[in-house]
Amino acid sequence: MKIGKFLLIVLFIFILNIQKLLADDAKMVKGLEIFNETAGCAGCHTLKAAGSDANIGPNLDTVTLTEELVKEMVTHGLGVMPAYGEGILTKEEIDIVSFYVANSAGK
Repeated sequence: MKIGKFLLIVLFIFILNIQKLLADDAKMVKGLEIFNETAGCAGCHTLKAAGSDANIGPNLDTVTLTEELVKEMVTHGLGVMPAYGEGILTKEEIDIVSFYVANSAGK
């Protein structure tokens, strides 16, 4: 009986982890779409994961960024970078593209 409960718990944890991985994969795909198309980040930033090779903004392949830092910069802008939180992107789109950049930059 104890082994059955243990296996059930292990199976439950496995299923939760698979769901999280699938959700993260979907978020990365949507983040790439926002980066390249919706927000047009690829027009200014180099990011190998996105297939972009621009040189106006910082090269994102050479920096390590946290998701919170990216959210802050995307929402409020920085230097010549516009504030995408002012009606350009939704909060959900900012969250998704920030997740994408934080997990793709510096690789």
